[in-house]
Amino acid sequence: MPAPILRAVLVAIALLAGCSGSPWNDPYPAADDGANILYTSFTERPKHLDPVQSYSENEYVLIANIYQPPLQYHYFKRPYELVPFAATEVPRAQFYDAQGRRLPATADAKQVAYSDYVIHIRPGILYQPHPALARDAQGRTVYHDLGPGALKGIHAIGDFRQTGTREVVADDYVHQIKRLAHPRLHSPIMQLMGEYIVGLKGLAAELAEVDKAAAGSGLLDLTRYPLAGAEVVDRYTYRIRVQGKYPQFVYWLAMPFFAPIPPESDRFYAQPGMAEKNITLDWFPIGSGPYLLAVNNPNRQMVLERNPNYQGEAYPAEGEPGDAEAGLLKDAGQPLPFIDKVVFSLEKEQIPYWNKFLQGYYDASGISSDTFDQAVQFSGQGDITLSEDMQARGIKLQTSVATSVFYLGFSMVDPVVGGYGERARKLRQAISIAVDQEEFISIFRNGRGIPAQGPVPPGIFGYRDGKDGINPYVYDWVDGAPRRKPVEYAKKLLAEAGYPNGRDAKTGQPLLVNLDTVGTGPDAKSRLDWYAKQFEKIGVQLAVRATDWNRFQDKLRKGNVQLYILGWNADYPDPENFLFLLHGPQGKAKTGGENASNYENPDFDRLFDRMKSMPNGPARQEVIERMVGIARHDAPWVWSFFPKDYALQHAWVYNRKPHSIANNGLKYQRINPALREQMQRQWNRPVLWPVAALFAAVGLSLVPAVSAWRRRERQTAKA
Repeated sequence: MPAPILRAVLVAIALLAGCSGSPWNDPYPAADDGANILYTSFTERPKHLDPVQSYSENEYVLIANIYQPPLQYHYFKRPYELVPFAATEVPRAQFYDAQGRRLPATADAKQVAYSDYVIHIRPGILYQPHPALARDAQGRTVYHDLGPGALKGIHAIGDFRQTGTREVVADDYVHQIKRLAHPRLHSPIMQLMGEYIVGLKGLAAELAEVDKAAAGSGLLDLTRYPLAGAEVVDRYTYRIRVQGKYPQFVYWLAMPFFAPIPPESDRFYAQPGMAEKNITLDWFPIGSGPYLLAVNNPNRQMVLERNPNYQGEAYPAEGEPGDAEAGLLKDAGQPLPFIDKVVFSLEKEQIPYWNKFLQGYYDASGISSDTFDQAVQFSGQGDITLSEDMQARGIKLQTSVATSVFYLGFSMVDPVVGGYGERARKLRQAISIAVDQEEFISIFRNGRGIPAQGPVPPGIFGYRDGKDGINPYVYDWVDGAPRRKPVEYAKKLLAEAGYPNGRDAKTGQPLLVNLDTVGTGPDAKSRLDWYAKQFEKIGVQLAVRATDWNRFQDKLRKGNVQLYILGWNADYPDPENFLFLLHGPQGKAKTGGENASNYENPDFDRLFDRMKSMPNGPARQEVIERMVGIARHDAPWVWSFFPKDYALQHAWVYNRKPHSIANNGLKYQRINPALREQMQRQWNRPVLWPVAALFAAVGLSLVPAVSAWRRRERQTAKA
């Protein structure tokens, strides 16, 4: 190779090798190298960020770190324990009879007319900087009276130049409770809370009339409407009054539904032109928690940044046995949060996400079925351990049993699969037997799950294991273990339901049922194909109707489904939080509740009303078992499985501990950015020899042309 070409090749390689301090494949800006940022992902765009509307896990991952309800769960302790968040202490219910006389804490539920929860808020809590709270030198709000044209050039909350803050007070918590009754917000817990919070149902009716008169537009000023069940006592104290005895109510105080919202936000977001630009509380939250939403681009990235006004919370100093030995208490007493920014990147496919985790560009990861064998292995004793490659990378594994349930739900209002007659019941029972959950867990979850026998998962009071805990309509007890009934028995039930061999006995037409799902991509397709084969075993055709999450939710709210797949993570550690998913008054189509199957059985509902106020004990266990027996017989769900969770984290991530109920764990986590950057460089070193070979090949291809050119030049010079 001629010397000039060789020099050019070497210079090009040198330039490529040193063109950037970051690895070539780094997906993040170079300016963020070494920054105190946690990198994670999301798969579905959140629909609601307003805490009165949000009730999905992919939304709580964000808003649970933005808002600050009165209570939270201790990050480390198990069983799960409530501790103060914005409150000074966990409130204890005060019981009263119908004449207003105070009752003892041991009073029977029949004696209790109402219960009071008096909540004291810590002084000095501040909201995040927000234009709704901006005021001028005279103390007047800056952006509450925007005239025509004032929103020109405004497309997001960050386009407003001025922001402000103020102290969180008791009235803000009362205001949020009133928002549950707002007719335009359609809170998913309004029906439930309307049965408990005194006056809330009446307030909802009153506001609906007012809103109807206003044609559903403009500001609905909740400050003008009192609520007997939520009253301010003083600047930092308020009282919530609930009907009867409802011991689970205190758990709701740890959820964003009961976080503070300033009335100023209603006035700000209700102004003309805001909703048209999607500038709403549902898109741009205003909270007092450890983080604020800095970027809301659900087609690419969601970013949380440290709330500069957050203060007053320290890392826990105690946990359960083993936490100190695991190094989880080393940061005891340190101010929270540790991380400055959390970047959620959209990743719809599992393989790209997994590859980025292995490259060090995501800080933690779950384990999909496709990557299971690469991540973990079983020892000779059957114990799960990390693979050698994961161990060499310093990756850590954490396992836990989730307080969750997954199920295939039937719409009980559908004319084919729904209803309470024997025909429909046997059809659902036949399908329940045909869908082999053991096979599903083995194939798609690598054994990470327990076949569900009912709605209550392990770790929650009311769960029963062993022979007494099986679903007798789907399983037999054989040789000391549950065994799924044979497909032949399912076919017999199907024939008795009027569909011999999967065909309508009257018309001869094949039975076709529709499954609505949000699953997309290769992983989802294989699962849905598996479901279709399960139905084929008994001669039933399954049509899959895939859609996005928001459209799926709309179809559930309208009852426009036959079958659907859902899961439920515990809001709080009580069986009521699972059994209410089958409570008639919680029907999603009628009331917007969480009973997506719209199941309604009077006996079940009557027992539910009794069970919910009972303390844990043998009597409550007996009632729960009767309820579960009724649900098993009616089969509104194909009881699928209770998941086991496996999570991986890199060596530079600290203070992570699985928590099946709380979603505000970001503030406890800490990272070592320097170690991450070092490992990213080590794992993503550029391979330069192909580039060198390419340049060399190009250079060699030019040699004949250069030689010919030089000959012509010499000949011209001689001439």
